[in-house]
Amino acid sequence: MTISAQPAPTVAGAETVLTDEALAFVEKLHQRFAATRDELLEARVEARSKASAAARLDFLPETAEVRAGDWTVAEAPEALRDRRVEITGPATPAKMAINAMNSGAKVWLADLEDASTPSWHNVIDALKNLHDAARGTLEFTSPEGKKYALRGEVDRAVVVVRPRGWHLPEAHVEVDGAPAVGALVDFGLHFFHNAKHLAETGQGPFYYLPKMESYLEARLWNEVFAFAEAEIGIEHGTVRATVLIETIPAAFQMDEILYELREYASGLNAGRWDYLFSIIKYFREAGSAFTLPDRADVAMTAPMMRAYTELLVRTCHKRGAFAMGGMAAFIPNRREPAVTEAAFEKVRADKSREAKDGFDGSWVAHPDLVPVCRERFDAVLGEKPNQLDRLREDVDVSAEDLLDIASAPGRVTEAGVRANLYVAVAYTAVWLSGNGAVAIHNLMEDAATAEISRSQVWQQIRNGVVAEDTGNTITAELAARILAEEIEHLRTEVDDDARFERYYRPAADLIGRLVSGREEDFEDFLTLPAYRFLTEELVAS
Repeated sequence: MTISAQPAPTVAGAETVLTDEALAFVEKLHQRFAATRDELLEARVEARSKASAAARLDFLPETAEVRAGDWTVAEAPEALRDRRVEITGPATPAKMAINAMNSGAKVWLADLEDASTPSWHNVIDALKNLHDAARGTLEFTSPEGKKYALRGEVDRAVVVVRPRGWHLPEAHVEVDGAPAVGALVDFGLHFFHNAKHLAETGQGPFYYLPKMESYLEARLWNEVFAFAEAEIGIEHGTVRATVLIETIPAAFQMDEILYELREYASGLNAGRWDYLFSIIKYFREAGSAFTLPDRADVAMTAPMMRAYTELLVRTCHKRGAFAMGGMAAFIPNRREPAVTEAAFEKVRADKSREAKDGFDGSWVAHPDLVPVCRERFDAVLGEKPNQLDRLREDVDVSAEDLLDIASAPGRVTEAGVRANLYVAVAYTAVWLSGNGAVAIHNLMEDAATAEISRSQVWQQIRNGVVAEDTGNTITAELAARILAEEIEHLRTEVDDDARFERYYRPAADLIGRLVSGREEDFEDFLTLPAYRFLTEELVAS
């Protein structure tokens, strides 16, 4: 087996990341685990096909003993016992990373996935920033001369790194002539350079694991962690991992996922947009019974979402793991104080509900929301670092509860179609330009929100849904007309014609294809064709 990496672009410190020794470590990870990863991706297709044909999912009979067993995950290290506020965001540029770590949040989710465009520049810069962050030396000076530096260790957030999901490739690293596994590149380079130092300081290494669809995928991460620890020479069980339960099959396997990772597991997180997107994706051939209302109408208080989050809290606390709440994505707008205050009230209500339900902490996307979230959790936790003692034995969730799409309040509207197409194109265009976290209409949008936006329109066309606000059937022709109007709207907002043609036009073409309503046009992940365009466009330039 041979590994090769393209020379890094002009990124300060790239020589620190792409050392021969680090690449050799990534090569070893591929030797042992890439083939299993490929098999698991194939298994996803088969599992989805069966579930969609049956219009049904259930808890696995073959793992009933795991669900009934008396076991717990490893005790949390001191650095991760209080997670009442976590801020999320990309690890590049350095200014954003520093602001996140200095925000007052307990944890920073350093996102190499949904909030980051995986251009080779961004991958290298993020890993270099994480290298410096681990040592407390990360700093940045703006062109205007303003200096940014990390606070002392006690005052800055603990770093939890989210590598890319199993499905994403890394085109700039080849193993035996084929693109490497993005997750193994992200994890391998970060772990190789930082694991020993983080272990010595008690600050890690800690990871968030995204997009898993089965306990077997968690088992693979367990094997990766054990091998990596032995290879680098740190104590077995040092790694801690929090798993995002952001796919519908994973919601039926929470116990099993924690069990497979029990020597490493720290908790589970309740996502929102990826979870809803997964419902559409998983049951896209199952007919109108799985049609969701407009994205803006599906709140966490919908019965199916309550079932999902309540089950997550009960499962976590039964197993000694932390239950982490979902994202508050609002971006404060200082020019519109009334809008900002109304949004803050919604965030307060959302975080109060999570804290009262037993969650141990929650996510925010902006530093201004850190005190809002902290206040709500402080009111419930007091001086306690978490509420693992709340076992929520009152919760009893069935498969029918998790799949109760019909009871979700809300409507499907033509206005919702328009909003979805605008967000999908605007986000994808900015993603193609190199930025994976985008403020749109006072909300921080990432790949997950683009996924639910484009998949909803596809689903509505596929099922011939009638828009309640206009009485029009949502067809491919109607969506194409609205898309054309939104492209012109975006053209008026983008004052650079060259930028519009380079990024917005291909984004619109891609979204136009993905929302056709045809099965052959439904991509499992928007970021796969977008990444192909990104790498081809860079090569062409």
